[in-house]
Amino acid sequence: MNKTLLLIMCDFMLLNLLALTRWEKAEPSHTQLESAAPRSAANAPAVNADMVELMRISLEDEKNARDQLSSQLSSTQGTLAEREKNLAALQQQKGQLEGALATTQSSARELEKKYSAASQDAFLSKEQLAKIQRELEEKRAEAERQQAELARMERQNTEARQRIENLNRKVGEVERENQLIAQNLTEAKQQVELERTERAKVTEQAAQLAQGVGQLSQGVGQLAEKSGELSLEIRENRPVNPNAIFSDFLANRVQSFLTARRPGLFSPTVKDKETHTVLVSDGNRVYALMHLSDTPFTLTEVPTDYDQISGRLTRGTASVPVEELHFLRLDPRVIVAPVDTAVAARMGAKIYQLAKDPFKYPDAVLVRADDGKYGDTPFRIDAGNASYVKLDNRISTRLFGEIAPKRGDLVFSKTGDLIGIMVNSDFCAVLGNFTAAFSLKTGANPEPRTSVILNDLQTRWTRLPIKLQ
Repeated sequence: MNKTLLLIMCDFMLLNLLALTRWEKAEPSHTQLESAAPRSAANAPAVNADMVELMRISLEDEKNARDQLSSQLSSTQGTLAEREKNLAALQQQKGQLEGALATTQSSARELEKKYSAASQDAFLSKEQLAKIQRELEEKRAEAERQQAELARMERQNTEARQRIENLNRKVGEVERENQLIAQNLTEAKQQVELERTERAKVTEQAAQLAQGVGQLSQGVGQLAEKSGELSLEIRENRPVNPNAIFSDFLANRVQSFLTARRPGLFSPTVKDKETHTVLVSDGNRVYALMHLSDTPFTLTEVPTDYDQISGRLTRGTASVPVEELHFLRLDPRVIVAPVDTAVAARMGAKIYQLAKDPFKYPDAVLVRADDGKYGDTPFRIDAGNASYVKLDNRISTRLFGEIAPKRGDLVFSKTGDLIGIMVNSDFCAVLGNFTAAFSLKTGANPEPRTSVILNDLQTRWTRLPIKLQ
């Protein structure tokens, strides 16, 4: 039996015992004992009877109390058994609930793991998708870059093949050039002999004129006229030192500034070009001579319309606007800007004349405006193109430090007159005709449209022989 229940029962019985006991009968007072003492002998039977009666009554009370306590105990035991059954049932339910709780907790942990795994998988899937997307974009960019690189390599390959072909042609031309040099040397010797003969004739004529002055006074005017003509002829036939030609160029060069603007997607594109040039006359008008590369326009760009074109020519403190540009019919890369005669006089620059006989001497004087190089360069006539002459651009020329032709270089004759301008690194366009294929007015919204002009220039340029391009 449970110890706690046994203690409760003992306490309950003790309390009943104490409550049911009649202490006034069982314990007489000291006074009664003292008074009863003298008469104890006489009253002994009565006292014993009372004691018996008292014990009987106490026993009955005790029996009743015990019966009540037994019934209460039975009731308590029944209640306790019922409670133990309920407690066992509750413990069983508790065990079942604990098992269910453990199962539920285990299921919840598994669900949490699954949810975490699913979340992680979803997050990883998103990261993988973003990574795949980035890799795809990188692959696309790499493919585009490789395609551009392939196109660039193809262009380089094409250019390399062209250079190889040019070198092969140049190697094939070496022997012909040697022959030409020998021929030029022979012609130069013949020219020297001819000049010596002419000088002897001039000397003889001068002597005859000197003798005639004293003899015929009426022929003084004629002799003076002939002397002037001879002096002019001598000056025209006398070659000028390249140093003097370059010094003359430095003293009379004109600086050109050209600006072109075209609309853009976000902002307009502005292109500026600056170069040094000279003023040249065809006998009627004065022009500032330029190569197309000295302007904002190129033959390799997509033909487009520029909405603003402006320019200026300056020399010292003098500055005049460029009002018009002429694209010559002679070559699509040669451009001139007309300059009024009075304006040219105000600028104070020398106006160069075109060489009357550009092929008289086998050498020409090459002047480069951008880096200050100059020097004598052999040239020869191109039989298939009378408007061009080919200058010496051999590799040996560059290796030995001599000046090699370059596009935009000015070419002067040995007399100091202007022959033309280099259109590429081999050929010079011989000036003689300033007829314009197009005349472009500067300012806002120039006419005709620049896309039309550039398209025509590109078409004419591509139709030229490869060596002239």
